[in-house]
Amino acid sequence: MNASDAKLLIVDDDVTFARVLARALASRGFQIEIAHDTDDALAQVQRLQPDYCVLDLKLGEQSGLQLIPQLRRQAPGMRILLLTGYASIATAVEAIKRGAHDYLSKPVDADAVVRALTGGQQENHGENDDLVGTTSGPLPLRRLEWEHIQRVLNECEGNISETARRLGMHRRTLQRKLAKHPVRERPHERDE
Repeated sequence: MNASDAKLLIVDDDVTFARVLARALASRGFQIEIAHDTDDALAQVQRLQPDYCVLDLKLGEQSGLQLIPQLRRQAPGMRILLLTGYASIATAVEAIKRGAHDYLSKPVDADAVVRALTGGQQENHGENDDLVGTTSGPLPLRRLEWEHIQRVLNECEGNISETARRLGMHRRTLQRKLAKHPVRERPHERDE
């Protein structure tokens, strides 16, 4: 893994997280720039033509998913890694469809980010065993509900009212469910 002189853009509205990640990735040889919103991200990509981009799913009221195609048009060779605190299979699939190269859920360590950005498959033997949703048994019912809500929300392009209508639930109920973190499996529920 040779990151020296590789330009990397971090796009995250969480200033502290972006700063900590930038410091960790800079210590691994990347030249780092940070953007905190979509307009700044597009301007930085146009100016810098970075090799890599670490993009957060939630950018305030905006979605990182909608930014991916624009970033790809401005820098077709740039590898994009989407990070989110709200992991779902539907979101991961949608990110890849829109042009992201990989997808990781927060919290994440800098080495995992580097492996995802550089395609370090040789260093990744069995390390994904602890990721949410990789169990050999059935997913818990609450997790399946979360996945379904995310899928419908993506189909409705983020429109909460339309998503609630399609799901047959009150808009406020849907908003409460979306405000919660996705259901995580307890370690003892997984095959070790």
